[in-house]
Amino acid sequence: MILEEDKYDIVVATDGEEGIRVARAERPDLVLLDVMMPRMSGFDVLRALRADDDLRDTPSSWSRPAAKCRCHEGYESGCNEYITKPIDRAELLMKVRSYLQTATAAL
Repeated sequence: MILEEDKYDIVVATDGEEGIRVARAERPDLVLLDVMMPRMSGFDVLRALRADDDLRDTPSSWSRPAAKCRCHEGYESGCNEYITKPIDRAELLMKVRSYLQTATAAL
């Protein structure tokens, strides 16, 4: 995976419900979601994270094929940014670094 190769610690969830459980347990610095996930869409996961007092300020990004991008729905769900598929390595790393630097500066 791109982020592992760049030495980021990652935690993976296989569906939306697990993603919420993992986020609550791990308290990540950043959440990256796919819009289309089993059990719960990425949009629904974002809404649940934004409703959680401990996770509402966690930066988040979602991915979706460019041709099927529903950007307005992502932003309305509480997303900070989106990445189109196929994912460009340089773009992903740039956005992750930016999110994490911004979060660190806010502390």
